[in-house]
Amino acid sequence: MANEQGHHDPGRHLLGPHVVGRRVVVRRLVRGETGPTGGPAMTDLLGECVAWGDGVAVVRPETGPAVEIPIGDIVSGKPVPPRPSVRHRVSVADAEARVAGLWPGLETVALGAWVLRSDPAPVGRPRRRANSCLAVGDPGLAPADAAEAIRAFYAERDRPALAHVEVGSDEEAALAGAGWRPLGDGDAEYRLASVARVRRALGRPEREADLSVGGATATASIGDGCDPVAEGRATLDGDWLALHDLAVDPAHRRRGLATAVVAALLEWGAERGATTAWLHVESDNDAGRALYDALGFVPHHTMRYLTRSYESPVDR
Repeated sequence: MANEQGHHDPGRHLLGPHVVGRRVVVRRLVRGETGPTGGPAMTDLLGECVAWGDGVAVVRPETGPAVEIPIGDIVSGKPVPPRPSVRHRVSVADAEARVAGLWPGLETVALGAWVLRSDPAPVGRPRRRANSCLAVGDPGLAPADAAEAIRAFYAERDRPALAHVEVGSDEEAALAGAGWRPLGDGDAEYRLASVARVRRALGRPEREADLSVGGATATASIGDGCDPVAEGRATLDGDWLALHDLAVDPAHRRRGLATAVVAALLEWGAERGATTAWLHVESDNDAGRALYDALGFVPHHTMRYLTRSYESPVDR
């Protein structure tokens, strides 16, 4: 903002020493140049503020060297959210495709960009994620025809017809228009985190978990006598580590057992090159979400099951 003498007053913005270390956007004057309307030329800079003092702000853009900006030349500016990490820029389709690695014998059939999934030899009752159509992207069919293809696929396998969609997506709307509805439970957040960051947040757990490994999957457990009171599994897929089936006996909760299990699984994954950890946590699981918030797992998207029938759902 200019004063009566035509000079720009510093400080008429949301910047200052408090933004050092944060990502900011800065609009500043370009001295000696004229703008398109005949007034002073201005330019914007987005980057991390690395210094503020002695009349100068220093901003390091995402590419190129740091830029020194006289504070008196700043016209406006504000802090902005951090740029999403590379792992958070992965698409929903690519993120959810990693679910198939949890069941090595999973049958998958393409329906355009959608994937019909069926576990032909489930241990116990079938799981929803392994026995539902991952409906993300373009199925290459009209919604009604795609819905009928899902129904027919699961009818042949004597399974309920389920679609797994991103909450609020075009795919959810298209299937809703074809008569499908939310199953009513099982909405789950897909969360991602840096393996190194979570391990730092965990520190050294008070308890140690026993670890057993079979192929690309490890199981960590803490026993109380013969039966485990806390258990979880991790499956390695390249440098991505899936955490799943984490459970703690209700009588033994709030004792740090869940974090001890997670720590053991992450250590195992890190030793084998894992850099990214992911998991699903149900949206109504307040305790689980609080745990993963504390550990640094950030929501990427939320998934929902849709069905057209009132058949009894399979397990999650």
